[in-house]
Parts: sequence; C-alpha cells; structure tokens
Amino acid sequence: MPNSVKKEYKEAPGRTVPLARVRNIGIMAHIDAGKTTVSERILYYTGKNYKMGEVHEGTATMDWMIQEQERGITITSAATTCTWKDHKINLIDTPGHVDFTAEVERSLRVLDGAVAVFCAVGGVQPQSETVWRQSKKYNVPIIAFVNKMDRTGADFYKVVEDIHDKLGATAVPLQIPIGKESSFEGVVDVLEKKALYFIEEELGAEIHVKEIPAELKEQTEKAYKYIVECLAEVDDHIMGMFLEDKKPDVKTIKQAIRRRVLAGDIVPVVCGSAFKYKAVQPVLDSVVEYLPSPIDVWEIKGTDPATELPMSRHVGDTEPFSALAFKIMNDPHVGKLTFFRVYSGCLEKGTTIFNPRTKRRERIGRILQMHANRRDDLDQVFSGDIAAAVGLRNATTGDTLCCEDKQIILESMKFPEPVISMAVEPKTSGDRDKLYTALGALSDEDPTFRIKTDEDTGQTIISGMGELHLDIIRDRLLREYKVEANTGKPEVAYRETICKASESNTKFVRQSGGRGQYGHVIISMEPRPRGYGVIIENKVVGGRIPKEFIKPIEKGLIEASTTGALAGYPVVDLHIQILDGSYHPVDSSELAFKIAASMAFKDASKKAGMIILEPIMKVEITTPDENMGDVIGDTSSRRGQIIEVETKGNTTKILAHSPLSELFGYATAIRSLSKGRASYSMEPSHFEKVPVELQKQIVEKEKIK
Repeated sequence: MPNSVKKEYKEAPGRTVPLARVRNIGIMAHIDAGKTTVSERILYYTGKNYKMGEVHEGTATMDWMIQEQERGITITSAATTCTWKDHKINLIDTPGHVDFTAEVERSLRVLDGAVAVFCAVGGVQPQSETVWRQSKKYNVPIIAFVNKMDRTGADFYKVVEDIHDKLGATAVPLQIPIGKESSFEGVVDVLEKKALYFIEEELGAEIHVKEIPAELKEQTEKAYKYIVECLAEVDDHIMGMFLEDKKPDVKTIKQAIRRRVLAGDIVPVVCGSAFKYKAVQPVLDSVVEYLPSPIDVWEIKGTDPATELPMSRHVGDTEPFSALAFKIMNDPHVGKLTFFRVYSGCLEKGTTIFNPRTKRRERIGRILQMHANRRDDLDQVFSGDIAAAVGLRNATTGDTLCCEDKQIILESMKFPEPVISMAVEPKTSGDRDKLYTALGALSDEDPTFRIKTDEDTGQTIISGMGELHLDIIRDRLLREYKVEANTGKPEVAYRETICKASESNTKFVRQSGGRGQYGHVIISMEPRPRGYGVIIENKVVGGRIPKEFIKPIEKGLIEASTTGALAGYPVVDLHIQILDGSYHPVDSSELAFKIAASMAFKDASKKAGMIILEPIMKVEITTPDENMGDVIGDTSSRRGQIIEVETKGNTTKILAHSPLSELFGYATAIRSLSKGRASYSMEPSHFEKVPVELQKQIVEKEKIK
C-alpha cells in the first residue's frame, strides 16, 4: 500500500485473524477452463474439505445446484472461507458461461483480488476477455493461473503471449513448467530457484522440493532476469537497484511484485494442472503474497445520501458500519439470504441497520458464514468480511447497508440488458399465484432476469441473457418452486434507433373547467454511435421552463424511449436536447410537462426515420480440421461474418459475428455437423441494423400481435 494513504485503523477484540491477513478473492475464467476444479483443490489443500469433489462426477462442493451438477457448469457464484498459512481467504467461484455474467460482475465488485484461470490449450478465450474487462472496471488486481498443463497441445508460453497481446497486460511468469502435456510433473519456482514436484497418487498433497533439472537452469536464469527487468520498468526501488547494478534479494523482489500487482502494472503467471493435483498450492502462496488485503484497498468511495456529494470511508472495525449487498439467494431452509461485504465497522446479529435506498431500518436476524450452500451461524462480522444475513426483506443487489446516523451510499454495479425473451404462463389456473411468486423470487436473485406483462396480449414475458439462462429459469421453476409452466419460443430483444436529426415543437393543452393542463417543450434528437444509450441535455435558458419541470420532462423522454414508434422496442443511441418551451403560471404541472415530453419524443423519432437493431453475438467455435468447411458454411448461412480462423495442430478455432436470431438451437446444429466433436461459446458483442426485408417482417409481426 502506498505510504501516501497509509493510515491508522483499529481492530475489534473479537477478531480472530488480523485484517492484514484477510484475502477476498474470486476465481474467474472462460467456461471449461477449470475454475471449479481449482476451487475444489483449494478447499482440499486448505483443510476445508476432507474429500475432493469433481465437476465431471457432479460432486463439486461449489457446484451445489442440481442444474450445475447435471450440466457440469457453474451457474451461480458460490462463496466459502478457508485458511492458508495463517491467512483467512474468502473465496468466490464465479461462472464462466456468458449467460451468467451478472454473477461475475457482482462478485468482482466486492472482491479485492482475483485468480484468472486460463486453459493451457485454449489460451485467452472470449469469456476470458469479458471477465478481464470486468475486473479492470473495478480495479481488481489479478494473478493468472495457466491450468490443464497435462492436456495434449498445452503451451504455457503461448498463453503468456496471449495474455500480453489480447489482454494488454504485462504477464510475468513466476514459474516454468517441468515437462509438457502427459509428461507434466511440476514447476520450477523461478524466484526461489527450486523445482516443485507433485505426485498424482498422493493427490498432490505433498510437495517434493528438488534441484532444478539441468536442462531448465538456463531457462530459469532468463526468466529471473525477465522478472527483474519488468519490475525495473515500473518500480522505482528496483529501477534504482538495477541502475546501481545491485542484485535484489528474493524478499525485495516479492515486495516489488506485490506493489506492482496492487497498482495493476503486472500480472504474475503461474501454471499447473488442478485436475491432476499439480501445482495448486503455489497458487495459494501467490494469493497470500501478492493479492491485496482489505487494508490495501483502504478508501471506499461513495456518496452522501443527503447531499449526493462524494464521500468515503476507510477500513477498520471501529469505523461507522458500511457494507454492500451484492447477491440475493432464496434458501429453502432459512428464506431470503442477503450476501454482503463489510467495508468498514462491525455488525452483530440482532442489530438494526439502515438502507439509504429504501430509507428503511431493517433488523439482522441471523448472520451466516456460507460454505457454498452450507452455513454456519456467526455472532459478529468484521471489516473486510463476506457473509450472508437473514431477515432483510427489502434489500436488493447493489444496496448499501449502513448506520442510520452515519449514512453513505457505496458505488453500486451496472448489469447488461437482456437479449432474449419468451412468454411464460402457468399450466393450470391454480399455479398462477405460485408462478408469479416464483418469478418474483428468481428476479430478486438475478438482476439480468426481467419480468414484464405485455399490455396488448396480457402475456407474462421473461427476459434473460441467453437460451441457457432461460432454460435454467424454467428448470428451477419446476424443481425448486414446483410450478409447471408453458413457455413460448424464445424471441430476440431487438432495439430501435433513429437515422437522422430531427426536432419537435409540442404542446399538451387540456381545459376541462377549472384548472387545466399546459406543457410546452421543444426538443431535438440526433443519432449517435452504437452503445451510446440515451443521453438528455438541458439547453433551456432564461427561465423559459421553470427548473422544477425539467426533471419531469427528462422522465417523460426516458419513459417514451422504452417503446419505439416502429415496433415497440426500446430506442437507443441518441442524444436529446431540451431546447425551449413555455409554461402557464396556473395550468402548468409536472404531469403536463411529462406528457408533453413523451409526445415530443414520439413526434421527433417518427420524423427522424426509425430502424431496428438486432443483437450480434461473438461466437468462437473450436472444431476438428475435417469439419472446418461445414462449420464455416453453416456460420455463413446464419448471416455470420468470419472474423478470424486459427489452426493449431489438427484443431481449428473460428471466430465469427452472427445475429442472435440465427443462433437458436445452435448447440444441436454444431453437434450434428461435427459428430459431437466441436465446441462453441458465444457472448453479446454489439447491435447492428437488421436487413430491410427482416425489418419489414418484424414490424408486420408486431402489428399482428
């Protein structure tokens, strides 16, 4: 931690582990890189579990949901706590599948550091890039673990190169693999200059320390020099020693690595094979040595609820209590669980806390230490802890929990908009109430799962991040909530935007005896690039519209933008200016200006020429060479655009952009094309204008509805 921010903090008498020895970390990666297996090994080696769970057998502790066990994937982030070398590690295992990206987003928001797991064969994959961007957004320092070193085609140095080239990070290998593919035995610790071997039959529990093999000594020296050179470029202390031709000792180098990791300048890279029990303990050593404690994060930024001005807190058990609720889970045994990270102060069970968003007090009934879906009761939690509370009825993801007399609103998180929707209805009228209760509970848990009622048809529409996301929701309705529901075909969540600039001069006037309604606004709107959203700028001068009516105008414009004039989809990527207007001293009201603004929006958007945008997915397909032609042909037939084709050995990796509407049922199609040998992953990339013919079909379809 830089000296400029080093301040005094106090610890409560009941604390068992000093704050400096606490680590809040997450395991993040692309799907199938081995995150959950790494987590299982960590729990075993730290003594938290006495038996190793396996993802492929459906026995992984962190994949506790039945849907996770059946599919062999992580769906919900699971939290647990373990101990390594007198350090307390709060660990969150996050999903790799892009449909559950919100789980990664909210976990990274409350974590201090992360271990990014990369497949030694696949390298940096699309979802690796997504989670990397998310971690950078929250300034989370990272250690990279190159997993699956025992696999055919494993290439440690290619992955290091990938991290450098594709992620723009200064990747610094701290280890060298001993052997490769099926002959992978262990790693060379470059700094300590020793070889570490892990015996599979011993489940890797014993580390056999030996001399570095002769053939790797020169390589180890090169790697050592590279570490010092990388540090000299970013660390003044090492640079000074480098210029004076002094050789830093191992302790000095490790301290410099820690400083630069916390600053986000370098990413230490280690390697191993979690499945084969090799080199997982050095990952824990790296977590303890290089990732931050809550003290290193120190200043927690937020805003004052009363003035909306920036304010901050710092860590310490004697500071005013503040925490962030980052996850809601409905537990069949204890009810609604609110996961929270304590940033400052302490919290005892039975205490009353305050929620600045709802402006309500809430009593903490119980505090639980979670171990995946198992739980232990706690009497108290301290600064830097992650726990779950029972009894918070009104808290939701992103809420701040604090003292009523020392309020603060901590920075929350933003979640992506859903890209796919479908209609859902109960099979029997008796299931109706149960269905809405279940959907409400699932919506509380998942910020990317939305429910709305179609005003025209009366149908309940559920929206999510992909086919798998909605499939899991449907499965959970039946298994957890015992609700049988009929669902329609999935539908794409299109957007609308404008083609050219336009203006509207709109008056809303109503006279019905007595006080009337009068609102008059002049607005302009201009198209903006994809991803811009909707930005409103107030250009009214001279009090032509009183200040108290500006907010209702903005609200009217935002509400109107949720329903486009073309096919009823949300309107995006435009800049609106409130130019002018007029008011009546008696008849003007907030409602009148809100209605006038809504009318002006619809008028201006029609003049601007509307078009429909569709979500484009970034698809990465890995296929055997002999199926490459068929896969590329199929991608092109789905209006796909091939971006990159990379052949490695007898496997080809194809990167393409394809409209989501063409990718329904793609899992079955790709299986059929390659006899089950190809795999793929996809994530939302951007929105593009739909072809003219398709736009006509979409508009006609909406009219029929």
